[in-house]
Amino acid sequence: MADSIMDLTPKPISGKDCTQHAPDIPGAAADISGEKDDKTYIIEIDHISKWFGDKQVLDDVSLFVKKGEFVTILGPSGCGKTTLLRILAGFNLPTEGSVRMNGTDITEIPPHQRPMNTVFQRYALFPHLNVYDNIAFGLKLKKVDEDSIDKQVRRVLKMVGLTDYEERDVESLSGGQQQRVAIARAIINKPQVLLLDEPLAALDLKMRKDMQLELKQMHKELGITFIYVTHDQEEALTLSDTIVVMNKGKVQQIGKPTDIYNEPVNPFVADFIGDSNILNGIMVEDRKVLFMYHEFECVDEGFQPNEHVDVVLRPEDIYIMARNDKGQINGTVQTCIFKGVHYEMTVITDHGYELLIQDYNAFEVGQEVSMIIKPFDIHVMHKERFNNSIHGTLKDSAHIEMLGGLFECEPVEDIESGSDIMVDVEFEDIELMDYTEDGGAAGCVSFILYKGNHYQLTVTSDNGDDIYVYTNEVWDDGDIVGIRILPKDIRNIRRI
Repeated sequence: MADSIMDLTPKPISGKDCTQHAPDIPGAAADISGEKDDKTYIIEIDHISKWFGDKQVLDDVSLFVKKGEFVTILGPSGCGKTTLLRILAGFNLPTEGSVRMNGTDITEIPPHQRPMNTVFQRYALFPHLNVYDNIAFGLKLKKVDEDSIDKQVRRVLKMVGLTDYEERDVESLSGGQQQRVAIARAIINKPQVLLLDEPLAALDLKMRKDMQLELKQMHKELGITFIYVTHDQEEALTLSDTIVVMNKGKVQQIGKPTDIYNEPVNPFVADFIGDSNILNGIMVEDRKVLFMYHEFECVDEGFQPNEHVDVVLRPEDIYIMARNDKGQINGTVQTCIFKGVHYEMTVITDHGYELLIQDYNAFEVGQEVSMIIKPFDIHVMHKERFNNSIHGTLKDSAHIEMLGGLFECEPVEDIESGSDIMVDVEFEDIELMDYTEDGGAAGCVSFILYKGNHYQLTVTSDNGDDIYVYTNEVWDDGDIVGIRILPKDIRNIRRI
């Protein structure tokens, strides 16, 4: 089985995508806008790291936000996005790094002295005050005169669509109306930056979509900088000028929505932003890539000849038709579900790859089909790693301590016991087992990526090291597993 997975023409393996999390991406870019011109940035987050006890939640994050931009920080739960927003707002101090606004260091300035306001997911309205007094609260603290307060409150009430609601009890309002009051209370103070922490998460789908459009219009009218936190990919694509994709406390990619969707830098971004087919491939030469037993023309360049790569195909970019001799690959429809706008189908190719396809036309289950993939619809990415290089300690000539456990190895004669070493282990040479406390290494499944005919898992070991595993077994995100590596599969043992 192991050899079949590594080969680019493997025996069929089936499964479904159940991606949740992704591995850290070393060297992920924190700013794609080129040389930083301090005059164009209102916010500069410079090499921020944050620890809570022994847990690191932000790892060397840098981000530069232009005046008037709508920036969305996007990522799964626990990726550090809200912690980053709280540091920006002043509610948390970073362990390392600094925050500057308009060129001035504000890292240790308290929240109420920063020219920014925050809209929280839970709204934080005052239940004993009506709509008018909730919105006017900040201005009253500043001792603004009553006439000016009245004029400004009525202006923002109109802006958020709550004219004639000023006397209403906030607890009598719907969730969407309460959210508008929270936004009105934030913008009436005319902040230079508005921070929004998953403000639409508590709303139903239709109201959330309506509020997205209203937020976009508010941003256009106000002209201030919005920094928005969400885990909703569609929301980020709809609202943003710039998207910052985060995972495990690190920035994975920064770019325009179209760039993030069409040119993801790694499998996590490709899978997290929309649906994707992510497959192993070989870059035969510039503009020619081999995957699924077929050489395809593509538009990607700058790879080494015969370099192993990851290939991304969006479901809407695969052209499907009744089987004929004009197709590049053939297959059989396994499922067909109507999604309202399009049909979503899974097709098993004649060589055992499972593809997700979206099309306006339905093809019946069991129907034989042909598919065409055009050069501009293929996105090729460098692989993050080609094998597992694992740090360990040589305990004696036949045992290595690594991944939080003790592994037997083939005899090592030229390295002293107690030496720090590195070893290489291929992805397919690691076996995962149901975890027992009988010794050996253990870990947690932290990323599940379906590669068309097998799974690529990331397992975070007990000592914090991440390893990649190729398998055709189904594991769930968060599963605790045992890690088994045979002596013959621990290779290239070397002193460091």
